[in-house]
Amino acid sequence: MQTEVATEQLPKWAPTSFAQELSGQSFDAERALYHSDGLKVTKCHFGGPLDGESALKESSNFLVEDSTFAMRYVMWHDRNFIMRGCTFNEETRAPLWYDEHGLIENCTLHSVKNIRECHDIIMRGCDIDSEEFGWKSSDIVMTDCRLNSVYTFLEAKNLTLKNVKATGKYAFQYVENAVIEDSTIETKDLLWHAKNVTVKNCTISTEYFAWYSDGLTLINCHIKSLQPLCYCKNLKLINCTMEHADRAFEYSEIEATIKGHVDSIKNPLSGSISCDSLGELITSEQVRPCHCAVYVAGKQLL
Repeated sequence: MQTEVATEQLPKWAPTSFAQELSGQSFDAERALYHSDGLKVTKCHFGGPLDGESALKESSNFLVEDSTFAMRYVMWHDRNFIMRGCTFNEETRAPLWYDEHGLIENCTLHSVKNIRECHDIIMRGCDIDSEEFGWKSSDIVMTDCRLNSVYTFLEAKNLTLKNVKATGKYAFQYVENAVIEDSTIETKDLLWHAKNVTVKNCTISTEYFAWYSDGLTLINCHIKSLQPLCYCKNLKLINCTMEHADRAFEYSEIEATIKGHVDSIKNPLSGSISCDSLGELITSEQVRPCHCAVYVAGKQLL
């Protein structure tokens, strides 16, 4: 039996026809569908009294839709798959690890340690509440999602996020090569040690923002942070606004045009900063020579 799936907006690797269809079943045995190829799974449940694990491990070219998961390690080492309208509940632990080429649409992922060391994953319209989300993954595209996590995308590479609402504690640490657009991010710390990241048209609320980053560019962003953007290299701010920015830019290499007021700037290392108004410029306690030019309303102060 061959069944088909609509191909619009599918990546080139996505499966579009399937040799076998399973519907309305429950799977709770160990490796129940292990090493499957070409399955279409609809309205099924993974989990139950046998308390098995890894139901779809090492599977490829499959579609799972409108199904629920309450099983550990359910999808490890999978390739070329589509998930639509599925729910991973709190009993599901570490469900997607070491996977590549996955499309996850309109799913609820409320399971810990989700998306670990995965490659080429597209997520659309998902609701995510997962500690340790996205660790060491690469080539992740996320659109129209809500994301709550601790240590979001730790050491991830090649990220593209658009219209994402992200909350949590320590987001995007050690991230490399990322673009974040039209999003709202509210975290404790954000983008520490990040490299080659562009953030556009975003609202950012965080305590300590992007310390030790290299190659961070912020365009048309509103930044609310207590002590932002210190010890940075190759930092750029273009038409950004800042709120509660105290002792900003300490020992940073920076080129910045800031609209509106900055509470205080402390010992910027090099480059130039331009803002409309400034509460205080702090030049004391320098432990290295600072040569950054600071302009307020067009007048150079430093």
